[in-house]
Amino acid sequence: MERLPGFRDFFPEPLPKGEAWSADVREYIFDRWKTVARRYAFQGYDGPPLEPLDLYKAKSGEEIVGQLYNFTDKGGREVSMRPEMTPTVARMIAARERHYKKPIKWYSTPQLFRYERQQKGRLREHFQFNADIFGEDDPGSDAELIALLIDVLRSFDLSAEDFVIRLSSRQAWQDFFTKNCSDQSLAHDFFQIVDKIERMAPEDSDQKFKLLGFRLEQVRDFIDSGKPSEELQNVLDNLSARGLSDYVKIDYNVIRGLAYYTGVVYEAFDRHGKFRAIAGGGRYDQLVNLVSGGKNDLPAAGFAMGDVVLVELLKDRKLLPEFSQSIDAYVLIEDEDLRNDSLRLVQQIRDFGLNAEYSMVAQKSDKQFKKALELGALFTVRLAAPDQAMVKNLKSREETSMPLKQVAEHLV
Repeated sequence: MERLPGFRDFFPEPLPKGEAWSADVREYIFDRWKTVARRYAFQGYDGPPLEPLDLYKAKSGEEIVGQLYNFTDKGGREVSMRPEMTPTVARMIAARERHYKKPIKWYSTPQLFRYERQQKGRLREHFQFNADIFGEDDPGSDAELIALLIDVLRSFDLSAEDFVIRLSSRQAWQDFFTKNCSDQSLAHDFFQIVDKIERMAPEDSDQKFKLLGFRLEQVRDFIDSGKPSEELQNVLDNLSARGLSDYVKIDYNVIRGLAYYTGVVYEAFDRHGKFRAIAGGGRYDQLVNLVSGGKNDLPAAGFAMGDVVLVELLKDRKLLPEFSQSIDAYVLIEDEDLRNDSLRLVQQIRDFGLNAEYSMVAQKSDKQFKKALELGALFTVRLAAPDQAMVKNLKSREETSMPLKQVAEHLV
């Protein structure tokens, strides 16, 4: 039975031949995501992996349906596996924001699903770090999120030579559009062309812009000016005060194709240009109002970082640590008459907060000792009597006799 295309199995290290995704690497990444988020006083949350289909159509329109794992459930409801986390958190905030003091700073690490063509850095499922701030419209909250993004990447030993945060503004682009076009119904099409401008042949971009009353040269001049808007300058000043200015630059090529963004937008890129965007986000002040049907209105901003591109980047920079199994103690059961006493010792060690392993079946002593070495045990412990243990340090080879009740503390 084969796994589905675009999905992954995560094996413990060492990985079997032909497998690329490590459960140990995943836990390593999750640990740093959560540790840095908590350092910034963000609180963890989660939501259901299955949501009403209308939640995603409300945010992204009918065209999103073709990218979803959606179906009609046994209750006749149109539902979808979650393709992103922002609609879920916006729904949760809209329903319960009065319970929390503002600003609300939340993070999550969901698994997400999209039915689309697999390509480098993009699968049909992935894990993602999401961080959002609700209830604050000052650019300082945008800067706080960008600083968090920078520090998350720095926690993996990536430096300013490895990545850059490219800052832009949907409001600045909206002002440019309004200044040069009076038909607001064309704005969505215009932003979609801008979002693809770096991936499209210049003559194709120019032709598409002309249909909307613009010229490619005109758009390029705005991008190349790189003049920060007032909100972007506030963000730059905030990050400079933190000593993080080397990690950011103004780049109006970034526009973020999603229509719900309303202000500062940004993407994190590998400076070597080998990978697609590492992370992206921005301000979306209208989404809570949208998903609540106008019943609630709260400014919001956030970003997301997927695990697929991040792992590829860390592998490329050789920044993933070596993962090997190790345990604090292996309890050798050389006398089956002492098995119950040995199990009591195993439990004492584990109750003390350490990890311990033993053979669940009768085995020769040399096989048990070999297993202890394979597991990277720091100590072996064997009972000389029901209440007396021999503890051996496998690094120094020194063996010490002690009462059973002292063993766990000795292993620390």
